[in-house]
Amino acid sequence: MNGVVSTSMREYGVDYRLNFGVSLPEIRKIAAQYTKDSVLADTLWAQNVRELKIMATLLHPVEGFTREKAVRWVADIRYQEIAEQYNVNLLQYLSFAEELADSWIIRDEEFVVVTGFLLYARLCSKGHGLLPEHAVRLFVRARNVMDAGLSRQQRAAVLALKRYGRQGRRQAAEVLDVIADYSSSGSPEKQEFFNDVKFEFDFYF
Repeated sequence: MNGVVSTSMREYGVDYRLNFGVSLPEIRKIAAQYTKDSVLADTLWAQNVRELKIMATLLHPVEGFTREKAVRWVADIRYQEIAEQYNVNLLQYLSFAEELADSWIIRDEEFVVVTGFLLYARLCSKGHGLLPEHAVRLFVRARNVMDAGLSRQQRAAVLALKRYGRQGRRQAAEVLDVIADYSSSGSPEKQEFFNDVKFEFDFYF
């Protein structure tokens, strides 16, 4: 148990019922000692304990992880780290991952939306080409949350746009076109969004 880490997390508003402050590499080492099992993973996920939720994402087999269960699990997410680990360890490998992301980014629940944008970012990072209608919805929804000033959702949306744009010059141009008016906006925050995304593409290409 790392009391310093867990105390620091609580100070930043990350307050699980139990939080041992174990590092992600160590959690992965522990999970590697167990055979993947859906019943075990479901039991771990049901606990409001940071390390157990992360282990659940590592121990649930991709096979048999249904859309219905994906929706149930995402409704339990309250922290950014869990959304990230859910994506990295499990969601990105599902054959219906894009459909989940598309449905989640239009929801109202904060961390459902965040998880959806992060999932799009993971898929795009892997070179996954989005369906045209999903790309359009990604652009529209990203604009919505960026305009609304929803900070966590904004960061996740910007990351998704960056990863989509990294797939090629055409995709980068599409993203810049979506937020082109931000470059001359009277809002410093919107100008910063535009400059951040443009710098990413200028550097990448």
